Order: sequence, then C-alpha cells, then structure tokens
Amino acid sequence: MTGALWELFFKGVWITVQLMVYSAVLAAVVAFGIGVARTSRLWIVRFLSGVYVEFFRGTSALVLMFWLFFALPLLGWQLAGLWAGTLALGLSYGAYGSEVVRGSLQAVAPAQREAAIALSFTPWQRLRKVILPQAVPEMMPPFNNLLIELLKGTALASLLSIGELTFQAKLARLSTGQSAQVYGIILVLYFVIAFVVTRIMRLLERRAKASIGRAPEKSGWFSRRLPIGGPGPQVTTAPGGKP
Repeated sequence: MTGALWELFFKGVWITVQLMVYSAVLAAVVAFGIGVARTSRLWIVRFLSGVYVEFFRGTSALVLMFWLFFALPLLGWQLAGLWAGTLALGLSYGAYGSEVVRGSLQAVAPAQREAAIALSFTPWQRLRKVILPQAVPEMMPPFNNLLIELLKGTALASLLSIGELTFQAKLARLSTGQSAQVYGIILVLYFVIAFVVTRIMRLLERRAKASIGRAPEKSGWFSRRLPIGGPGPQVTTAPGGKP
C-alpha cells in the first residue's frame, strides 16, 4: 500500500467522522423533540409525533437518501451529497432514538413527578430539573448502540459518491486490485472508530450517573462485569456462636 492510498483512507475516515457527527447531532435533536412530544398530554401532538416515528422507521434510509439527492432537485432544491446523507441518516435514526427517549421518560418513578408537582414546578421545570436528569443515564446505553449503527450506516453515503471511507476503499480497490487487503483495512478502521465512540459514550454515561448521585458500574475495556452465581449459603449460628 502506497502513501497515496493511505491518504485516501485517512481522508475517508475524516469524511466518515464528519457525516457521523452531523447526523448524530440532528438525530439527537429529533429524538429528544419527538420523544418528549410522544409523552404530551395533547392527543394531536402524540398523534403527529407517532406518524413521524412510524414513517421514518418504516422507510429505508437509503431510499430517503436517494430521494433527497436525486428527486428533491426536481422541486427546486439541490442538496450537496454530504448534507443529503446527513439529513437522511439524522431523520431516520432520530425516529429510533425518539422511542428510547419516550421509554426512558416514562420509566421515571411517578413519585418523582408527584413531588415536582407538589413543589409547584411548571411542566418545563419538571422535565428539565427532575425527569430528564434521571432519564438521561438510562438513555446512554441504547444511544451508544444507535450511534454505532449510525456509524455503519454512513457507508450508504458512498452510493452518492461522497468520499467517505467505503467510497475511498472502492477507489483503492480499483487502483490496486487487492480486495482482501483493502477491505480488511477499512474493517479495522471502522472498528477503531466504533471503539473510540463506545469509550466516549461510556464516559458520558458514568458522568450522567454521577450527576444524580448514582455510583457508576465498574466495567472492563470491552464489556461490563456480570455477577457470577448468587449469594452463598446462609449459616445460622446459635447464641453461643456455634453453628
């Protein structure tokens, strides 16, 4: 592999990271907005947010990407490939994330809501000061999974000729004819990016738990430790100290 080909790979990594970050920011905004709307007391708000979720969960992100890039110009709007990919991935994964937000918000104990009402908090204050701080730590593991899926979904943007990692790998394969070596390298690069993202999300999860006084779970580099077996047998002792 020559230096020029490695330059292609690193350029592809940079575009992939940009696409992932932009899409993740949009998906987070959509997830929180739609997720909170799904818990609204107004039926019309719940209905419209539910329509959004069902539509974007039931359609292909790739087809949406094609529509934004190839069909939208017929209506007078032309999006660059990077932004078409960002919009398609952000809207699609935001729909999945909104269900994570909705479930986490509804999992907060009703007593916490009642206490906030007793303190005369407004609905916005209850959400910001009581519900969200307790719900966010529960959102982090599912969000971590969605972010990794989003990273792998950026490969779809190669079909729009966006110079991300998979697209650059195609160019390298056509240049060298070494399919096994080229695709082996990008597998490793995707794994490295995913590993870094996972560690960052674990750090954010520990900080979110610490902010509400919850002790973070100890974990290894790759997985959390699980308890092995249950408690040992209980030994009953007599008053004199003998079993």
